[in-house]
Amino acid sequence: MSASAGALPSQAIEALVASGAIRADVPVSGTLVQPASLDLRLGTVAYRVRASFLAGAGRRVSERLEEFHMHRIDLTQGAVLETGCVYLVPLMESLALPADISAVANAKSSTGRLDLFTRLICDNGTEFDRIEPGYTGPLWAEISPRSFSVLVRPGQRLNQIRFRRASGALSDDALRALHAASPLVDGTPRIDGGLGFSVDLMPPEGQPAGYRAKPHSGLIDLDLIGHYPVSDFWEPVFPRRGGGIILDPGAFYILVSREAVHVPPDHAAEMAPYIAMVGEFRVHYAGFFDPGFGHAAAGGAGSRGVLEVRCHESPFALEHGQIVGRLVYERMAELPEILYGSGLGSNYQGQGLKLAKHFKAP
Repeated sequence: MSASAGALPSQAIEALVASGAIRADVPVSGTLVQPASLDLRLGTVAYRVRASFLAGAGRRVSERLEEFHMHRIDLTQGAVLETGCVYLVPLMESLALPADISAVANAKSSTGRLDLFTRLICDNGTEFDRIEPGYTGPLWAEISPRSFSVLVRPGQRLNQIRFRRASGALSDDALRALHAASPLVDGTPRIDGGLGFSVDLMPPEGQPAGYRAKPHSGLIDLDLIGHYPVSDFWEPVFPRRGGGIILDPGAFYILVSREAVHVPPDHAAEMAPYIAMVGEFRVHYAGFFDPGFGHAAAGGAGSRGVLEVRCHESPFALEHGQIVGRLVYERMAELPEILYGSGLGSNYQGQGLKLAKHFKAP
């Protein structure tokens, strides 16, 4: 395994599996290993808890669970996780990481687009979605459906984990140099603490600028792909007269970036955490962009970033071209043997405005 700093590629993740640094109740196989991440699978039980929590330094999740759990749910025949509730699910995977390897987790794209709030927690953890170097122990998914109740089963993949050796994050100067060598966006890049991106609220005539989740919708079976009519769960959002849209407090929206995004094969990217200064809303719940996203040679020319947006305290007027977030790029420790794209069966390569894979094409 290469000793270079940066995000570990697919072949290095497979080596971690072979060495026992990544362990699983059911063997890791198939498409679980992505170009720069590993999909994590739900185990056989879920615990309804009365509050979200972190284990805290020197404590185990199983100990804290005794304080917060309300009842235990068997997932083996499928079970419904209801909106407004918080659940904790032991994952099939556990870790015994080397001392120089850390990890960060994030929701998968389809999870975010369903407004299915999912975070990783672990023993001794003081932050969500962060695994310290050398961690040994189990992994748990905290799941809180926000817009739609979901039917889940063991083995389903709601979040993913990226492994790192030291930091390969690019400075703004390095990001400018990368863009000059291999353009990261169409047009002039806005680089300040990462690559800025804006929202597209000027769709073609007659087309929606986005979608808003309908309240009190039906149940979504996460195993059903291309199954649900869009109109049963979403209402189209059109720009108001004069441009832009007004976000309603508590509502959940699917929008799209104005820029086409490119992640070169030797880099990965992650959506930076929400910054309150840009407005009273949160953008993007699923933040990993794999090597090859938007890469023309992998079938991704023109790929845009889909934005999962929730407005908070007060209505907010969102304008076309408004900067709503930034991508932080990092080097890969070595070039992945697989890239995000059509060859891997990636669902969102070459995407524009696109709902989760569970819905029929509008």
